[in-house]
Amino acid sequence: MPEVDLVFPRAWVEFADPADADQVFRCDLTWLTSAYTCIFGQGCPGIYAESPDTGCCTLGAHFADAEDQKRVAGFVAELTPEHWQFHPGRQVKKRDWIEKDEDGEAKTRTRKHHGQSACVFHNRADFPTGAGCALHGLALEQGRDPLETKPDVCWQLPIKRTYRNVTRQDDTEYLEITITEYDRRGWGPGGHDLDWYCSGNTEAHVAVEPLFVTSRNELVELMGQAAYDELAGHCDAHLRSRSALALHPADPR
Repeated sequence: MPEVDLVFPRAWVEFADPADADQVFRCDLTWLTSAYTCIFGQGCPGIYAESPDTGCCTLGAHFADAEDQKRVAGFVAELTPEHWQFHPGRQVKKRDWIEKDEDGEAKTRTRKHHGQSACVFHNRADFPTGAGCALHGLALEQGRDPLETKPDVCWQLPIKRTYRNVTRQDDTEYLEITITEYDRRGWGPGGHDLDWYCSGNTEAHVAVEPLFVTSRNELVELMGQAAYDELAGHCDAHLRSRSALALHPADPR
């Protein structure tokens, strides 16, 4: 089946953040109860046809902020040539993994190895450990969750978190935090040029358990434990009561 349309009916739930009365979560139940799972290494053809082994690592990873980059830098320092195919063989410097612009200024993303079509941390298929992220492998070796070692965008995709300030009719305000699907549009105009993308493809909607269960750790990191616990209750209720219109169209029927 081809990739589903980007626009289709979705079910949403809103609830106050149990940990912060000034925040309201707006969560996409259709996405969070879907059967989506990452299929990297299990049939993922990559976002570009010429780079089938690199998944969505093709463009490098943009850091969320300075704190994100600093956290990752600490783990980069722990990588060895056994973890990382493109390790420089000496003490790692920022220029080894941070992309620079034409003026030599550091950009806020990982660089691609010698300008090739994937992030410098992406070990290729001919590496002894196989294709995959060196930082992900480091986390598994140390018994960590990979979200601790990788740039934020790498473990969040394809879950999307956005913020919006909302003013009520009584002039009170709150911060709306939306948790939804990071579909092609999340990549900007270039997202429509990707040769393949996972979130709306039936090939990736093959999980036995729903996304809110399989991505529990990521959602707790994005929302906090109390908010996740409430979300899980809403997701369970939705699964018990949802109609065919509330299913993600890429889910198996």
